[in-house]
Amino acid sequence: MASGNGGPPGSRYVDQRHFVVAATLSDLRGPVRGVVTLDRWLDWSGDSTYDLDDAGDLQLMYQTVLNQANSVADLCRWLHGPTLRRLWPSLWLPARLRALWQARFPELTTPPQALAG
Repeated sequence: MASGNGGPPGSRYVDQRHFVVAATLSDLRGPVRGVVTLDRWLDWSGDSTYDLDDAGDLQLMYQTVLNQANSVADLCRWLHGPTLRRLWPSLWLPARLRALWQARFPELTTPPQALAG
């Protein structure tokens, strides 16, 4: 019997959590360079500023947006399709989130360099 405040007993938060997936990668037209400050609902850490010219900051910002986005509009505003494609193999994401995106975009499972050949 499920409790009144969530999933069935023994279920994990990540299994109940709602993740947002874009309709197409081409809809993702976010910034690719410079310093950006994420909206507070995406990053409430106290330091929501990222230098997109720094590889570590770029990866962290993409992980944050993918994990915390409440709407497709959040994704479209902050993510860039080709950059997401390039970063995808190195992003640390919950397995369920990764599976949802890869189900919609099977090309994410193919290494970017394999597409160039």
